This record gives sequence, structure tokens and C-alpha cells, in this order.
Amino acid sequence: MQYQPDILTLALKQTPMVEDMRVLLQKELSAPGMVSYSIRRLKRPNGSPMEDTGLLVYQVDSDSSEDSYLELRFCISGNTYCKAKHTECDACLSEKTSYCGERIETVDVFHFRFTPQHLSQFSKAGWTQLGDDIITFKRPTSFNKPVPLCNKTRIALESMLNTSYTGSMENIFINSQMQMLLLYSLDCMAGEKEINVIQCKFLSNDADREKINKAREVLIEHIGEPITIKELSRKVAMNECYLKKGFKEMFGTTIFDFYQSQRMEHAKYLLYEKGLSVTEVSLVLGYSSISHFSTAFKKHTGLKPCELLFR
Repeated sequence: MQYQPDILTLALKQTPMVEDMRVLLQKELSAPGMVSYSIRRLKRPNGSPMEDTGLLVYQVDSDSSEDSYLELRFCISGNTYCKAKHTECDACLSEKTSYCGERIETVDVFHFRFTPQHLSQFSKAGWTQLGDDIITFKRPTSFNKPVPLCNKTRIALESMLNTSYTGSMENIFINSQMQMLLLYSLDCMAGEKEINVIQCKFLSNDADREKINKAREVLIEHIGEPITIKELSRKVAMNECYLKKGFKEMFGTTIFDFYQSQRMEHAKYLLYEKGLSVTEVSLVLGYSSISHFSTAFKKHTGLKPCELLFR
């Protein structure tokens, strides 16, 4: 396996001293055959210069697909952490930062790993677009490539740290943001267009873009309560046609495919992490029968629900 550089070492341009990197906040999830992530907010070493850094790591093992992976790594500095309330104290909220003795300069370190099995759902037979050889692991040698930190990438990373979701809803939200980060990163590698270019003219309006973002939030909130596009369009006050076109333009997937992907990722979390039975997960996600759920799950993951339980 090829050695891949540590993102924190790249950002600091030197190997960090462990005693200087106290963990202030940590979120992580890891399960076989799924995406996994690690999000850490660390105390920044005093006086250490640091450069915000993004890296795409492509690791391929011709002998074992289980050892192959695609990973996004990010290191962001310049944020602050208040010890008083683990977020911000009254002095911080009133912007009297010079009077707050509880604030700590931090560095945020992100690792998002995608397995070949997970990425296979996004490939289509006969496609030859740039990036397809990466998500299908057809490139024969491992490599790593810097990832530009555009505004969309920074917003997605920051939202993971500041989300109000907790428990399983937090995992659903982080998973959706991970897929957006993967899209932005591969788009940068392809170099075919600027990430911020919007093709649908009506999306040049801030209010319409906000409605599309709201639609995605509603889908996540209704992960266990199936919702139709008609109902979704009413909730966000947008024409169905515009909603479908705008959603595909902004998020690179259809409403149905996004919703199904989030439901199945949540199903994997409930089965593997929470230990729920297939029957229980089927009910939680609002399926009318276990067979319908099992069919959808296998189509998305390549496994039957019961097969995941014994992994």
C-alpha cells in the first residue's frame, strides 16, 4: 500500500507534537462497507503557522478491494472554541471577544472515507466522464491530489461542526454533506467547469436557492415518513418542475435518488450501529412490507439487510 501524507502535517508543514493538540470536540462513525468519518476540533499549537489544506486520497489494492478506498481530508484553522459553554459564552455572543478569557484557537481536522462498494452505486455502465475511473477504482495506481477549498466546501465543513442535529439525524446530515464534498472535489479534479457556475437561470435568485436547500432539509427530516414531490413542493413553496430541475442542478442528483440514498444509509446505520432488526428498520423507515425494504436495500448496497447484520 502506498504511503499517504497526514493532513495535519501538511497544514503545519511539520509533524505536530501530540501534547500540543488537545482534542476539544470529536465526532466519528465507522462501519464495514459504509462511508466512515472522523471530525476533530483540536487546540492549535501556540505560534504555529498553518495553511488551510484539502486532500483527495485514492488508495487502490489490486489484491484486495476491501483495502481500497477514496478519502477526503481537510484541515481548517482560524476558528475559535469557548470553554465556557463548549460553543460561545455571553462575551463571545456580544462580540466582546477581547474580554473573553475562555476562547481557544483551534484547528479542525476532517477525514471522510468512501469504500468501493459504496461508490459503485453512483457509476453507470458505459459512462466515460472524468472521475468515473476514480469512483469505480479503475485507475491502477494510488495517488493523492490537493483539493481547493472553495466557499461551498468550507460551508459544508462548517455545517458539520455546528449542526443542531443529534444522534441518528446527525449521522444522516453528515452523510449528505460528505456526498456533496465528494461531488465538489471530483468536479475540481475534472476541471470541466467552475463549481459555482449555475446553469438554471432561476437559481441566480437567492430566495429560490434557499428553497432548494430547504427541500433537502425537509427530505432529511422526513427520512422515516415518505414524502411525495408534490408535498415537498408545497412545503417549500416552489413549482414541482423548478424544484426537480433546481435540485438536480445544485446537488447533482434527483430528489428520488437523494432521498433513497439517505434512507438506505440510515438503514445501514440502524442495522449495524444500533442493532435493530430488519423488521424494526423497515417500520422506522415507513415501508409497507419487509420485502419492499429488503429489495430497496439490496439495490442500493448490493447486500440483503440480514447479510449486513452478520458482518
